[in-house]
Amino acid sequence: MKYTVDKKEQYVVFTLLEDKLDTALSPHLKSELLTVHAEGYRNLVLDMSQVKYTDSSGLSALLVGNRTFSEGGGIFVIASPKEHVMKLIKISMLDKVLKVVDSHEEAAEAIFIHEIDNGEEDESLD
Repeated sequence: MKYTVDKKEQYVVFTLLEDKLDTALSPHLKSELLTVHAEGYRNLVLDMSQVKYTDSSGLSALLVGNRTFSEGGGIFVIASPKEHVMKLIKISMLDKVLKVVDSHEEAAEAIFIHEIDNGEEDESLD
């Protein structure tokens, strides 16, 4: 599985560099998300701008990421999904569960708001 990890102060941007998120890749994504969380990061942005297709196992990986980061008091944000991926998220009604935004800027803003709402604003974000 090809990906990049960009560690910021308040969150990690995990960019999936694959066309498909399917049964072949989903277990690897789950494992990598759990590893990032175990490293102590509470907030993660999953950049899906390169992913053109996902299936139910891919959605399962997204739910694992969402649960893992939410349980730790953080937030899991999906950024820049392609039309097909977004359509599947909506059909599955996961848009009610997952935080999905159109850009990295919106993802960073969602994390900032989440941190404020949880009373853990970092003054370095000013």
